[in-house]
Amino acid sequence: MFTTPNLHFFTCGSAEAPTRLNSLDAALLTAGLGHANLLKISSVLPPACRFSAPAVLPSGALVPAAYAAITSEMPGEVISAAVAVAYPADAAQPGVIMEYSARGHKEDIEAIVRRMAEEAMRLRGLDIREIRSLAVQHRVEKIGSAFAAVVLWNA
Repeated sequence: MFTTPNLHFFTCGSAEAPTRLNSLDAALLTAGLGHANLLKISSVLPPACRFSAPAVLPSGALVPAAYAAITSEMPGEVISAAVAVAYPADAAQPGVIMEYSARGHKEDIEAIVRRMAEEAMRLRGLDIREIRSLAVQHRVEKIGSAFAAVVLWNA
């Protein structure tokens, strides 16, 4: 049985840890998702899927999310992750979720992901009502990660 999520929220986090995997795990914890099993999804926001405050997710839950993550071992390097949602003018149509991560400042990475969301809607022939986005930046000390996500959920 397939279900269609009716809620979504944005979250992000960044962290340092002794290994690449621990660094990403720590970033997930700071984003509030460290106890969930994330299922990476492609970039479609279901029609009428409402924006909400972040949900408290049950430990071990299978959670669909569109996310961007980046990890670096270069001290001093600035890394960023961002997500954007383009909401259609017609609520009966789907929206799009775009995710992007790269070396650089969050303002630049966020601007890129917003343009990606605009282009995805243009490709679908859909008018945009609104674009929301979230980005996080991290300056690497030893091993650092940045993570941003749009999480889909059912109420």
